[in-house]
Amino acid sequence: MPGPGGWSSSAAPCANEQLIADGARRVDGSRVRITVINDGPAPCVLKGFPTVALAGQGSPHRNTPLHVVGQGPARAVTLAVGGRASTELAFTPVLGEAGGYCASGAEPTVVPSLVVGVGGGGAGGGGSQLAPDDGGRFALCGATVHATAFRGSGS
Repeated sequence: MPGPGGWSSSAAPCANEQLIADGARRVDGSRVRITVINDGPAPCVLKGFPTVALAGQGSPHRNTPLHVVGQGPARAVTLAVGGRASTELAFTPVLGEAGGYCASGAEPTVVPSLVVGVGGGGAGGGGSQLAPDDGGRFALCGATVHATAFRGSGS
């Protein structure tokens, strides 16, 4: 039976293979917004938080999973084919200019891309490899990322 917006409430969970991401849009120096699009072949349901890993540059087996701390409640989002949902990722920022440093004393991590996934595939196991939309790199302190739950964002 169709739910709000005409979507089926009996849709299967979304799989990484049926979602495409439109990039990592910078919100500010330590936050990015990731939007995924259901590429089909059928409606699917997203619930919860993304998986996130530092990309293994050439090999998914070299991805380094990050610990995701969920922010806010997670509600099911049913995506029609072509439907969109977004999540926002926040990193502990690297401070200072050029060389940068972490307030915690940890070594900063700077990478050209992340792998963002959905469901139970594990952060190192699948998803979309994304670079920041401004051509820069991801810079973070530590191995933790804060993420909002996926939210529907229209078509």
